Amino acid sequence: MKRLPSIKQLQYLLALHEYQHFGRAADACYIGQSTLSAAIANLEETMAVQLLERDHKSFIFTPLGEDIVRQARYIIEQCEELTDFAKSQGKPMAGPFRLGCIPTIAPFVLSEVMALCRERYPDLQLLLREDTSDNSLHALGEGRLDMVLLALPYETGTFHAEVLAQDGFKLVLHQDWLDRGFSNDINQWPDESIFLLEREHCLTNHAVKACELEDSRKVNPFFATSLHTLIQMVNNKLGVTFMPQMAINSGVLDGTELIAQQPGAGNAYRDIGVAWRPTSSKARSYRIMADLITEVLLNKCQSA
Repeated sequence: MKRLPSIKQLQYLLALHEYQHFGRAADACYIGQSTLSAAIANLEETMAVQLLERDHKSFIFTPLGEDIVRQARYIIEQCEELTDFAKSQGKPMAGPFRLGCIPTIAPFVLSEVMALCRERYPDLQLLLREDTSDNSLHALGEGRLDMVLLALPYETGTFHAEVLAQDGFKLVLHQDWLDRGFSNDINQWPDESIFLLEREHCLTNHAVKACELEDSRKVNPFFATSLHTLIQMVNNKLGVTFMPQMAINSGVLDGTELIAQQPGAGNAYRDIGVAWRPTSSKARSYRIMADLITEVLLNKCQSA
């Protein structure tokens, strides 16, 4: 009988590739460094290939080693899905479901998604992770997430991606600024008067494009870290910002003196969608979850 790599060996290989350090990878696997080193050497012997180029202080993965890591990641994903499938006894929307979501959507949508899941699918264990689009898609590719809820367009590679709803942008400003006669044509506003999120948040790029902001001098070089920080600065009359409709509908402007109005670009919006691995065996669950999220979004994104 042909000798085959063990699941444990493949898990050790993936850990080493992730941490690029024997000591840290061994700690992550709760084993000793010598045990990890021996396991990788045994794996190379089993497959009769060289996975690593080593010297006395460092190593790099060989090109073939990189290819084998990709195959190993797929195998581990399939094993994890097999285990989840067994736990759910083959039923959709049962067992663990790991949903990633970006920070400019998560606070306004996920609580209702969880409530509907508890009501309709009591056998589902919905696990949530809030992170940036890049990090979430990376986790999706490594099998650490089943689905990502994000704003589109965004480069999703080979993942299946689809738009579920449109979330309009509003121009948010203090009542005093409105009283001073500023129009909703943002390109006529003073330089550095528009506050936005840090560039790692895709909301910034989507807002700039959707609202047709043509003059970059209008944007303040100080970027906020969250929507709530933006609200505080605008409420202190420092400038204006763009806010997604779902955030406004969730009450983020309550208790402030801020006004939300249509930007000069007219029907400015971002697409809200989901992404998942098309090779996954959870396709039925993904479809059901996408429909459930759409139900929540259509309510949350409805313009007042």
